[in-house]
Amino acid sequence: MNHTAAELAQYLGAKLRGDARTIISGVASPERARRTDLIYLASARHAGRAGASAALCMVASPDLHVPGKTILEVANPKLAFVKAAALLVARPATSVSIHSTAIIAPDANLAADVTIGPYVVIEDGVAIGPGTSLGAFCFLGRGAAVGENCCLHPRVTLYAGARLGRRVEVHSGAVIGSDGFGYVFGDGRYWKFPQIGTVEIGDDVEIGANTTIDRGSLETTRIDKGVKIDNLVQIAHNVRIGEHSILAAQTGVSGSSTLGTGVITGGQVGIADHCRLEDGAVAGAQAGIPSRKTIRHGQTVWGTPARPLEKFKQQYAWFARLPALAQRVRTLEKSEQEG
Repeated sequence: MNHTAAELAQYLGAKLRGDARTIISGVASPERARRTDLIYLASARHAGRAGASAALCMVASPDLHVPGKTILEVANPKLAFVKAAALLVARPATSVSIHSTAIIAPDANLAADVTIGPYVVIEDGVAIGPGTSLGAFCFLGRGAAVGENCCLHPRVTLYAGARLGRRVEVHSGAVIGSDGFGYVFGDGRYWKFPQIGTVEIGDDVEIGANTTIDRGSLETTRIDKGVKIDNLVQIAHNVRIGEHSILAAQTGVSGSSTLGTGVITGGQVGIADHCRLEDGAVAGAQAGIPSRKTIRHGQTVWGTPARPLEKFKQQYAWFARLPALAQRVRTLEKSEQEG
């Protein structure tokens, strides 16, 4: 959809410098941009790329100037660029239809304008809100519920009773509501602990491909609104994740752990059972958090076992010096022996 620079400036609350009539129809990187694409500049070191771009209009902070460009001045260019993209780049439209190969239980409650792809299976008591689309081979178990304007990509599985809020996007291969990993050993064997709880996913959550979220054992696994979960993440039973938290790929969260609001985990973070990460906590990539550990409000940790970032840096610096220290010890030992 085409917009003028003036219209986009008003939409973004930006200060306009340049030709207000400049037409903008899309977004792109500086190297791939056409004349009508919008680019952004967040750092002076990339000014050369922006200046050489074919794009006529750019989003930039007030202290950055590129001759010959119409500029939308904002405090946070990257955020403004994302907001502009939401306006300029519409999601490809899907035709409202139910494919003839879909298997839908008679008592399923489907809104009038849902899209159901090939070979989708919808069991008894499922409810699907308006504007939602289900890709090919999705499976929705008994009593599952999906809110309005959700998008389930192909081969998503919702076990019985799983509940998704509004505007939730789930990528291919994700499994929501599978049994948690809970066993009790006795009488010479493992007995499975009941896994009869459920999963609740809040509004505006995005769940990556091949991620798995277990149902609660006796309670509820809950993912609050605005949470963004990367690919290949494992979330165990009874876990609670607070609003607007981010979990990067291959993070694993063990049973009954709690993440507060705005928590961030890097790739391959391992969180053991009954841990608590308070609001704003950050766990760096590959951090390992032991059982029942609490990471305090706003604290950044790294390493295994996880420790405050500054302490980790000090210890890692000594670790890097170990070969030289070992050589010094060997030299001293040799001197003592020769003496």
